[in-house]
Amino acid sequence: MTLQSAQQTVDEWIKTIGIRYYSELTNTTILMEEVGEVARLIARLYGEQSFKRPEDAVRAPAQLADEMADVLFVLICLANQTGVDLTAALQQNLIKKTSRDKDRHAGNEKLR
Repeated sequence: MTLQSAQQTVDEWIKTIGIRYYSELTNTTILMEEVGEVARLIARLYGEQSFKRPEDAVRAPAQLADEMADVLFVLICLANQTGVDLTAALQQNLIKKTSRDKDRHAGNEKLR
């Protein structure tokens, strides 16, 4: 699935199953909530925090994928609502990063 087709698929889902988009403000708040859920799992899977129950650790990798998909879904909703073409935006962002950072990371001793 491309970003463009993902934007179209989410738009169709919203209009047929979701009835309508939530407001941009509501979706931004939901996005923050979903990012927090990703952060919680990352802290437990890769950081020092532990899971409350051992069985939570077993489910965590699949849960992380699902939470990341939730983040992507809401981000796509916001892009659709605000007229952002995510494919073009990502392409432009990579051009910016390449130009800005072409020598920056190669010279960073911390990354060696």
